[in-house]
Amino acid sequence: MIPLVADPATRQPRSGRSESREHVELRALREQQPELAHAVDMHLELLDVQRRVQARIPLPSFDFNARVVTHHQNTARPVLRFEDIPIELTDLRLVVRQTIDILRRFDALDAAEVQQMQALGRDEVLLSVVADWYRATAERHVTASVAATAPVSVSRPASTTAAASSSTVDQVLTVAIRPFLSRCAETVQQRPELALWEHPYCLLCGGEPELAVITPAAERHLICSQCGLHWKFEPLTCPFCRNSDRSRITSFATPDGQYRVYGCDVCTRYLKAYDGRRARRPVMPVVDGVATLPLDAAAMQRGYT
Repeated sequence: MIPLVADPATRQPRSGRSESREHVELRALREQQPELAHAVDMHLELLDVQRRVQARIPLPSFDFNARVVTHHQNTARPVLRFEDIPIELTDLRLVVRQTIDILRRFDALDAAEVQQMQALGRDEVLLSVVADWYRATAERHVTASVAATAPVSVSRPASTTAAASSSTVDQVLTVAIRPFLSRCAETVQQRPELALWEHPYCLLCGGEPELAVITPAAERHLICSQCGLHWKFEPLTCPFCRNSDRSRITSFATPDGQYRVYGCDVCTRYLKAYDGRRARRPVMPVVDGVATLPLDAAAMQRGYT
């Protein structure tokens, strides 16, 4: 087992230091596009919570080498076990509670959902609920043949299953677990073994891509919606259904060419991309996710989901 050491440049600043680049870019976006102010303000608050917690998370240690990645590539299973995520229950409760509060104040959760999730956040079984949710998420893309030989059984405690719908749990926990998973992702992001992974979901946690970036070399890298890991994937293959028929992939861009949308005419899902070939800064999923909200509306108007 090799301790994985993060690049010191990726570690979060202590309180009292200057704002992060993401904060600066989000505030600039609010000035440039006032119609996005509500979304910007919500993400600024979520970013504050996640960064405060992430700064306290210790470095994870788990097996990550060519042999391990090759094995997981062949079995189509993500690498990171829940037991390897450095989660402190006190921090988990804090980030769940504060995430719920922020989503409530910005009308992303209704009153009933808030009450349900607050009960979950106080429950002594929170850690086991998060563990079951994470394992189910990590396994959802495993092929039918692999799943048949090693079936995954997820049984949340009855009290929490009754208390909160799966969609609400997904919404809150995807945000709340991000600082813990991001800490794991930053330790492997520069490792050359990532090139061995060819699946359209995250090598580390199994999350689906929420965004892509087109590199200066014209490669497309997918970005995980849960941990933020980047990995290379075919430029014109749908990461959701693996359709590679270019005649059934629709692409359109913003007038300045900074962002693109790839819509699949087979599964009707779409993926947004940040074009780094002509960019003044690196991709920032939080910033670019908010900046491209108008593209979500445009894609939906064209029939993509």
